[in-house]
Formats: sequence, C-alpha cells, structure tokens
Amino acid sequence: MSRFLASKWWLAAGALAVGLLAAFFAVAAGPTQARHCSEERFEAAAYMVCTIDPGRDDLRLFWRDAEGKPYRSFSNLARSIESDGLDLVLAMNAGMYTTDFAPLGLHVEAGETLRRIDTRTIDGPARQVPNFYKRPNGVFFVGNGTAGILTTDTYIDEAPPADFATQSGPMLVIDGALHPALIPGSSDRTRRSGVGVCADGMVRLAISNGNVNFHDFAQLFRLGLDCPNALFLDGGRGTGLYMPELRRNDRSWHGGFGPMLGLVEEKAGSSAAN
Repeated sequence: MSRFLASKWWLAAGALAVGLLAAFFAVAAGPTQARHCSEERFEAAAYMVCTIDPGRDDLRLFWRDAEGKPYRSFSNLARSIESDGLDLVLAMNAGMYTTDFAPLGLHVEAGETLRRIDTRTIDGPARQVPNFYKRPNGVFFVGNGTAGILTTDTYIDEAPPADFATQSGPMLVIDGALHPALIPGSSDRTRRSGVGVCADGMVRLAISNGNVNFHDFAQLFRLGLDCPNALFLDGGRGTGLYMPELRRNDRSWHGGFGPMLGLVEEKAGSSAAN
C-alpha cells in the first residue's frame, strides 16, 4: 500500500472512530427532550422542565406503600404501582420532609389528609429561618381537573377542593410578584426544584441542572415560564427527577425522598385499562 493510500485509510479510520465515539456518547447522554419534559435554558442556567395538563394527566402525590413504609426512591414507587396496572411516567421530589421521610407540612393523597398543615412561624433574619418557614410559604394542590398554588394562609381561608396537596416553602412567585425575601445576586446557590401553575393552566415542574440562587430560580417561573404562582419544593440533595425516557432516576443522598409527585398512566392491556 502506498503512503498516500495508507494515509487516506488512517484518516478514514480515524473519522469512523470519532463518529462511533460521538454516537456512543450521544446515546449515553440520552435525549434532552421527551413527551413531557425538555431541557430549557434561562439566563445562562439550564433546567429540566416538565409540563403537565391537570385536566388530562393523572398527577398524584405519593409517600408510603401498602405496608405504611415510605417509598424513599423513585424505583420503589415505580415497582409498587405496577401491581395496580400503572406506569410511573415521571416523578419529582415533592415538599420537604423530616429525618424519617415524613412530609414536613400538609400532605393530602386521594382526598385524605395524611399530615396536617403546618402553621408555625419562626422569627428572625431571613437567612436564619429554615426555607420551609420563610413566610409566606404555600401549598400546591390538584383537584377537579385543575391545579393551584396558594400561600398557606390563603389555602386555609379558601379551603379549595384538593385530591392531592403538598405544603412547602418559600413561595417563589405570588400573584406575579417575587417573594419579598429573594435577593438578586445571592451567593446561596445550590440545585433547586419547584412547581408552578402557569398562565395557560399547565403545571410546570422544574429542576436545575446546576447551582442557582432563589432569585434566579423564581425568575425562571415568573418570566421564563409565565407562572403567576410558583412554590419551592426542595434544594441540594433533596432534589430529584425520575424520567425513564431521559434515562433519569436520581437518588436522594439524604437516604431517600419523602413525598413525591408522580405522573402515572395505565399500562396498556392491564385490568385497570380495560
């Protein structure tokens, strides 16, 4: 083989190898868009945003299995509901929880209140008050084919019908305005998750791919997603997303999750679907 042909052969082989490696890493990285979720960029930060129609989609809250034990992982939840003929399409951590994985505040499943609403207040500088108690905190709820987010006090006063509800805090956006305690340029940066009910009536779950502060995360909902009301769910190691289409199955490094939001569908051919 001449040097010229040999050189062309090596160039072709090298190009093929690069192509194969690119294909491999593309498969390994997975798609950035699925039926309900897609990667979105806002103000130089990346987020995974999942859109749910409360009038059509079956969004539920989960905490404990049939034996009364917290699910703690998305995998445990997915396996458990299979026996009911259901698929877990996507899931995200819900409200904050205690060391035994119990919801810190209100938790309603299928119309049953499993944990009562928490109305305690903690006084002091905002940076010293735990996130859950940065007033106003709030409640995300789903009922009668609609969804809403209200401050805790308003939720108590209005008592809206709720098949599912989770309490967390702080509120991020309140009737189109940012929570007054959020500081532009804050150095308090970590991974964050939250939920918004948007102008089009859709529920949008968002989780940051990297570290963001409260102010920037709230602006994602207010300006990027057009959500007049949004609620912080959790941060740091308490955040997680389950999305099989995106090959996501996050773990909580606190030993597990407490309450979880899950979108479910009936399995094709199951008794539930017939």
